[in-house]
Amino acid sequence: MSAVERLAAAYARNATVDRPEAWISLRSESDALAEAAEIDRRVAAGERLPLAGRVVAVKDNIDVAGFETTAGSRAFAYVPAEDAPSVARLRAAGAIVLGKTNLDQFATGLVGTRSPFGAVRGAWDPSRISGGSSSGSAVLTALGVVDLALGTDTAGSGRVPAALNGIVGVKPTVGLIPTTGVVPACRTIDCVTVFARDLRLAREAAELMAGPDGVDPIAREDVPLAPLPARPVVAVPTAEHLEGLAEGWAEAFAGVVEGLRASGVETVEVDIAPLLEAASLLYGGAFVAERTAAVGDFIDQHRELIGSDLDPTVAGIVLSGAEAKASDYFRDRERLERLGLEGIGRLAGTAALLTPTTTWHPTLDEVAADPLGANSRMGRYTNFANLLDRSAIAVPAGVVNGRPFGVMFTGPAFADRTLAQLAELVMAPPVDVLVVGAHLRGQPLNHQLVAAGGSFLAEVETSEDYCLYALATTPPKPGLVRTAGGGAAIAGEVWRLPAAGFGRFVDALPEPMGIGTARLSDGTSVAGFLCEAVALDGAEDITEFGGWRAYLSSRS
Repeated sequence: MSAVERLAAAYARNATVDRPEAWISLRSESDALAEAAEIDRRVAAGERLPLAGRVVAVKDNIDVAGFETTAGSRAFAYVPAEDAPSVARLRAAGAIVLGKTNLDQFATGLVGTRSPFGAVRGAWDPSRISGGSSSGSAVLTALGVVDLALGTDTAGSGRVPAALNGIVGVKPTVGLIPTTGVVPACRTIDCVTVFARDLRLAREAAELMAGPDGVDPIAREDVPLAPLPARPVVAVPTAEHLEGLAEGWAEAFAGVVEGLRASGVETVEVDIAPLLEAASLLYGGAFVAERTAAVGDFIDQHRELIGSDLDPTVAGIVLSGAEAKASDYFRDRERLERLGLEGIGRLAGTAALLTPTTTWHPTLDEVAADPLGANSRMGRYTNFANLLDRSAIAVPAGVVNGRPFGVMFTGPAFADRTLAQLAELVMAPPVDVLVVGAHLRGQPLNHQLVAAGGSFLAEVETSEDYCLYALATTPPKPGLVRTAGGGAAIAGEVWRLPAAGFGRFVDALPEPMGIGTARLSDGTSVAGFLCEAVALDGAEDITEFGGWRAYLSSRS
């Protein structure tokens, strides 16, 4: 649809979803439609705008020209002179900003309830939290109001809300996207993040925003890692580190692990205790003083607003950092480095660590009853990533008890693209393929299946309505054709390929071969090699042999 049509649909959808608390500022429809019309004009004139007409929401600790930036506090609000680079780069690609979204105040929290603008209710169940701190951005994405939303992530704020609302959350390597124009939480480890319902769209937006801006001193150039091997190795936590998950989540996680194995991924169990201990330092050590450095003076000077405009839990966390001494920081810094060395060392030889994104999905009442305890449970698997310079991506992995369940891949700095490849395996199920000729085990083209990440499942037979022909190809291969009458059961093998590997495999198929649906003797259907009818002219009918191997044996 056109940009004007998409924007009109966004406003219409927003009117029906009943989440007014997700917004802090909503742009006037007439103003946004005027920008959309200009986008349509530029596209019609031949300009290439990769995000033309995509509707975006922006977390309200990121500057957008024309909007106040509140960081979740009316008293803190200011009007920026220009867009943050992250926003400017999306707008340059044709995206249209719809408004600014609610958040845990000063991006301090993983629950989405710490805001004078109201607690943001979950997209799937309004009695449960949205997750935070990027609460409004995640909910509006999940509900289909916007195509993309920007968040930030220090402790997991770009990942936990993604999991709780059933969407994708991309947390880039620290510094890949400049944080110029972002109200800092912990300046040295803050990241701008992306929410989307579609993984590729989320990654495209992250790529468009990446690159130094000459202002952010922490911004850095990308240093892409090598592509994933055909059979990557992924670490998963040992059983003791999966205890305490919400009901059904341990089983759901085991299913994801099994699905990855079926997709050609090797998994190894790793004791991640050092990483989890490192995670505890983010709030339990001197590192919280960086939050104090960011907004502590403002809170201290406005103590009379605590309980009204300033959230008491956030104020307590931020002000607690004033008690940290420089010597505490350096002791904690050394402890973090030693824990990181040990924990990351245990991941040697793996492409990523796979975990649940968070441990539970509490109700609003449960968080209100124990604000600190409830929040601390949310960040078990997320808190260490930025402290230890890791990239991460959170993706939906099913529905448990009527609510979303999500998993997360965490990898080295600059592993952003390889993590996305792994995430595709979770979001796109593997494909089972019937082979009946040169791709069978021991045959000359079997290596192509193996290279695509395939794994052998079973020897099978087709239903009794197929004919097999010997084609004049190099190397020799048969053609399988389903017939309206006659035919026989043809022996073959079923192989399971990861979705990405299946796509590469199909792209490389030469004529006259193609992929269609093949029926097996047990009544099930799988993808299968089928042959174009034109290739059968002059081909020998070898159906009577019941399979390619039997035919080859008859000729030896």
